[in-house]
Amino acid sequence: QVQLVESGGGLVQAEGSLRLSCKASGRTPNRYSMAWFRQAAGKEREFVAAISYMSGNTGYSDSVKGRFTISRDNAANTVYLQMNSLKPEDTAVYRCAATNDPRPRTAGRTYLYWGQGTQVTVSS
Repeated sequence: QVQLVESGGGLVQAEGSLRLSCKASGRTPNRYSMAWFRQAAGKEREFVAAISYMSGNTGYSDSVKGRFTISRDNAANTVYLQMNSLKPEDTAVYRCAATNDPRPRTAGRTYLYWGQGTQVTVSS
């Protein structure tokens, strides 16, 4: 029903920056929250950031707070993740997700639609 496609990943040095984008297509829910998750090799998926439908409420994991910023453009059906001061620990596959609940959630099981992911690698 809904397809999410991420872009913007790549290889960067520590302290560098990347901006990830996730564009939704297909049958987009009328009101939906969106989020970013990541999964590093050998680790479970973890929450990164979420944003409400009206962009009035955002949430971040403690590990990225102050370094990452989530934003969205509803007209473009796109969510962004600006990542600054990247660390090697940020290396992971980043996936965006969406749900028809306009309230942001941190649990991955809450989300109905997922992108395939984009690799972010931070070298030291």
